[in-house]
Amino acid sequence: MSAVSAEANLLALGIELPEPPRALASYVPLQRVGELLYTSGVIPVFNGEVRFKGVVGADVSVKDGGRAAELCALNIISLIRSYTGSLDEVEQFIQLSGFVRSAQGFDEQPRVMNGASDLIFKIFGERGRHTRQALGTNELPLGVAVEISAIVRLKT
Repeated sequence: MSAVSAEANLLALGIELPEPPRALASYVPLQRVGELLYTSGVIPVFNGEVRFKGVVGADVSVKDGGRAAELCALNIISLIRSYTGSLDEVEQFIQLSGFVRSAQGFDEQPRVMNGASDLIFKIFGERGRHTRQALGTNELPLGVAVEISAIVRLKT
């Protein structure tokens, strides 16, 4: 795999990671099974402040939906770093599963999820390429526009 440093890319891009999000209910934010790290669903919060509430395709634009997905990705990356100590411990992003709070008839969930996918690729390079689900739903926790979870393979 590529020797690109995700930590160096993060610094070069001038990206500030939020504090790792905390569980909102009776679950854990991360679970490791062997070399795989699973995250719970993460919503667009920045240091405890909920952002991007609303329905994509109604009161939230596709562009802002993408920004919400990007913030979810930053929270996932923050969780990973808090667990591993360094983003360079990530061998490969395996999968993102995204839920987009969608207006009736809205079918651009993949475009919204590109906000997360593109950011992960910028930071991790080829190690950031992943499979993905982009699903529409009518409600999400706290009224947010997007929720995303990830499966990541760590270096052994």
